[in-house]
Amino acid sequence: MVRGVAGAPSDMPESVRIREVGPRDGFQNEPEVIPTEQKVELIDALARTGLRRLEVTSFVRADVIPQLADAAEVLERVDIPDGVDVSVLIPNERGLDAALEHRAAIDEINVFLSASETHNRKNVNRSVGESLAGVEAVLRRARAEGLRCEGVISTSFGCPYEGHVPVERVLDIAARLHSAGAHELAFGDTTGMASPRSVTEFFAAARSRLPRDAELTAHFHNTRGQALANVLAALQQGIDSFESSFGELGGCPVPAGATGNVATEDLVSMLGEMGIETGVDLDALLACARRVREILGRPLSSHTLVAGPVEWGSDPGP
Repeated sequence: MVRGVAGAPSDMPESVRIREVGPRDGFQNEPEVIPTEQKVELIDALARTGLRRLEVTSFVRADVIPQLADAAEVLERVDIPDGVDVSVLIPNERGLDAALEHRAAIDEINVFLSASETHNRKNVNRSVGESLAGVEAVLRRARAEGLRCEGVISTSFGCPYEGHVPVERVLDIAARLHSAGAHELAFGDTTGMASPRSVTEFFAAARSRLPRDAELTAHFHNTRGQALANVLAALQQGIDSFESSFGELGGCPVPAGATGNVATEDLVSMLGEMGIETGVDLDALLACARRVREILGRPLSSHTLVAGPVEWGSDPGP
């Protein structure tokens, strides 16, 4: 219950969809391999918090990301309730081949590339054009298999190597991904360079230029402490789909210092205080964050994990 809030402001969504990306985006950035049994434990718990979308793993080469070498085992062992969609990140057609061996366990696939040439080469050793051709092929095949598809564009709000990334470039890539079969288009603030002003301008342009049937999703990192402010700016542009990571896990492997995603519990707490529905049980989500903190054996950065949820009591005072 949110005290003193009758509902979301009229110019904002009344409800928001959240994709939890911690089991993939978060775990892959941890230096020590998390045992498969504990990954399954955490994913099963997250699936019972009211979250309806979980990105659980990625089919990448084990020598590149050893943390996700158990992708197949994780998918086969998790116990996901009906109504919760499971997605996996797919880097290329070989990854799609591996994922399709577990087709019954997967509802969605996500493909990715950077809008910045330099970041894309440092991240996947390909040009943007090469990556785009590759993910278009993956999208076409995935659609033929009846999978829902998301295209994720990293460095949408700026590149640590190139600086400003033209909005037109990002939206051109997004349009191609949509044409190739991406139902959903996610725009990543990969190294925390976005500001509320740039987010406002970006999504105003995106909503006017991209097809109306494309679902637009925001993916913010809290590298410089601006993630929730950027969420608010996106909400004010009517964006009602977000990606986040419990415990503020995650980041970007290039460059150094690109710290974690906005914490799911911070996002859920803020939206709840604004009267915006998420369907997520904050207490259950915080239990997941406390458990991953225990498994990792280190403090985590999410504010709500440290301070706890807002407690209004019977008398809020002046």
